[in-house]
Amino acid sequence: MADHLLEVRDLSVRFHTVNGMVNAVNGISWHLDRGETLAILGESGSGKSVSASAIMNLIDMPPGEITSGEILFDGMDLLKASEEDRRRLNGKRISMIFQDPLGHLNPVYPVGWQIAETAMAHGRSKTEAYERALQLMERVGIPNAKDSMGKYPHEFSGGQRQRLMIAMALVLKPDILIADEPTTALDVTVQAEVLSLLEELQEETGMGLLLITHDLGVVAESADRAVVMEGGRIVESGTPRELYHNAQHPYTRKLLAAAPGKGEMRDGTQREAPILEVRGLKKNYGQFHALKDANFDLYAGETLAVVGESGSGKSTIARLMLRLEEASGGTVAWKGEDILTKSPKEMGKLRRQLQMVFQDPTQSLNPHMSVYDIISEAWVIHPDILPKAKWRGRVEELLEQVGLQPEHALRYPHQFSGGQRQRIAIARALALEPDLIICDEAVSALDVSIQAQVIALLGELRDRLGIAFIFIAHDLPVVRDFADRVLVMKRGEIVEQGAVRQIFEDPKQGYTQRLLAAGLDSDPDVQAERRRARLALAGA
Repeated sequence: MADHLLEVRDLSVRFHTVNGMVNAVNGISWHLDRGETLAILGESGSGKSVSASAIMNLIDMPPGEITSGEILFDGMDLLKASEEDRRRLNGKRISMIFQDPLGHLNPVYPVGWQIAETAMAHGRSKTEAYERALQLMERVGIPNAKDSMGKYPHEFSGGQRQRLMIAMALVLKPDILIADEPTTALDVTVQAEVLSLLEELQEETGMGLLLITHDLGVVAESADRAVVMEGGRIVESGTPRELYHNAQHPYTRKLLAAAPGKGEMRDGTQREAPILEVRGLKKNYGQFHALKDANFDLYAGETLAVVGESGSGKSTIARLMLRLEEASGGTVAWKGEDILTKSPKEMGKLRRQLQMVFQDPTQSLNPHMSVYDIISEAWVIHPDILPKAKWRGRVEELLEQVGLQPEHALRYPHQFSGGQRQRIAIARALALEPDLIICDEAVSALDVSIQAQVIALLGELRDRLGIAFIFIAHDLPVVRDFADRVLVMKRGEIVEQGAVRQIFEDPKQGYTQRLLAAGLDSDPDVQAERRRARLALAGA
């Protein structure tokens, strides 16, 4: 009998690249027991996902190469297993769910068929497989599961797609479930529901759960033990409480110091007159009211956060303000003039003052343009801002302003990390010297230390240049640290708004209270208290 359900011993993985050898994993060892949740904590490039891919035999070789180690599952070394043995184990006894369910669900097949396919691939009859798929869809909380069997992935929300991935992974009741960033970019309430669901399923089946994450709050909420990875090595391990209260390694301490939600809240002071006045703003799609009579103000140099779950109307406000969509009613007065009545030519001029940073810089930066071209494109469109002879120097200034190097101007987006790409997107927004930047989930998918750096950068720009921000986010700790005032949205309506301190310390609405209770804290003791509060609110 093996000592542990899964044991990784001295695993090393490297990749052959055009720039030489990259050692992604360097001699790591850890174990997972039945019924246990082990978190592998680390930032992008730390090697946590590569080690999980080695367990599932998902590393492309070449360019990847496993140079040392053993991966023992029930005493069997998976690195020596035949392809046939691997096929029998993967999906049946070891399953995996990924960060991006839309990228891993087939867009051309109904979700019911995709879940059932796993069972049929391992010898179950079609009838039995479809019965199991329906049973699991009901178990993971998909509404109208029987009818939803015939729907396609794009017809579900992000949280529902993640639930479908969990159902697919659990078809054959695996002994081990590997969850690779399963809640990144999900709303706080959906994140809490997904983590709770994984915990319930684990209690029912006794499976071991390997949780790969960069989120300290997820570790505090769900892990029994955690290992911390940096540069392909394990630098520290222990229980969440041990790591939080008695971290030994500088990298662990750096991660803890970067965790949001621990700083001083801002005491926003209102200026004489708002630069933006939104009154009765609405958006209807037929009989569906996506936004209902939104009313709020924004002052120069202020950060107004907009929070709420998916479908609450947060991003709709941003799109209507920038005329990316046309409003169904209301006014958006920018410095006294209604944006909604402007002609296309007038809007073109106005966009110099109103800029936007999107959630995914990979999608918002043109992969065929160099960083220099991406940033200087603003001056091509608005040639009166800066003479062409000064473009090179200004691009370099902007790159330095966002913490990058002047030589980065000649590179392309794919040559940067996610955090660096987001900095390029911010530099592009600053090229027009705007008075307002709308950030739509601009830091939600970044590592905790990169996120802290980007937020510090935005705060510095706000204080130094007087830029106002509308900060759309689901990450409440970040909002707590960065915002002056907060709008809370639910199903197209603003249900509460106020100073950040009032919203976080004395919320009036039950919905706001539930959002705050669903948020994750890096302190396991605080998180345990939030869990109790969440359960109390659910029972109320």
